[in-house]
Amino acid sequence: MHTLPTDAPAVPPVVASGLDAEPEVEPSYDNLLTEDHKPVERILIEKLYRLLTHTLYASWPGPSPGRPFLALANVGWFYREKTPAVAPDFLLSLGVTCPEDLHVKQGRSYYQWQMGKPPDVIIEVVSDKLGGEDSFKRDLYARQGVAYYAIYDPEHHLSEEPLRTLELSGGTYQSTSRGPWPTIGLGLRLWQGAFEGHQDTWLRWCDAGGEIIPTAEERAARLTERAARAEEAEARAARAEEQVRRLEEELRRLRGESSSA
Repeated sequence: MHTLPTDAPAVPPVVASGLDAEPEVEPSYDNLLTEDHKPVERILIEKLYRLLTHTLYASWPGPSPGRPFLALANVGWFYREKTPAVAPDFLLSLGVTCPEDLHVKQGRSYYQWQMGKPPDVIIEVVSDKLGGEDSFKRDLYARQGVAYYAIYDPEHHLSEEPLRTLELSGGTYQSTSRGPWPTIGLGLRLWQGAFEGHQDTWLRWCDAGGEIIPTAEERAARLTERAARAEEAEARAARAEEQVRRLEEELRRLRGESSSA
């Protein structure tokens, strides 16, 4: 979504493994710019950020029992010392945890030398033709070893396909299915419905079984609906039991009258 400056620095080569060597001395965080002071462009995209992160924390148990994950929207990713950060619209990293102190400089961004790895999934939302989602960013994420990259282009600025999902293979991205991806346990889906009262087509996560991962509100609504159905079923069973009881009483009464006759 973010427009690249015309003088964006060239991406220097990285080691063959896709990960930069860990610096011997931790850099000075005072020299790293972690805020660009630029507002989110559009309300729709701001809501999408929240939908992508909220559903995972609210309803996804994680990639495996006891294995944490970090889901961030529009947060700086410092992949190399003395190189400006990039700010993917969304990133997901498995097996890492959020910094304990989010107020200090070390806790403000995704510092790769702290996390020990690049993100596993990055999503970019296209809002114009100037963001570099299909050029500069695509090449950068491939060089840094991001396993899956999704380009969401709802207004077709770069492609007729609203959602393209790519998998890293041999150092370059190749088209792949929308998942669920076995190594991640997640996939992506286009979903028509209402989120926060706004009806639209939304980008949603699906779980390992291909089912849409619900928001906390959707999950609560489902539980309420199930409880209501269970209560109604219980009421029907009670009414049926009462009818049986009355029929049995009527049958005993008729038998008693017949015996008296």
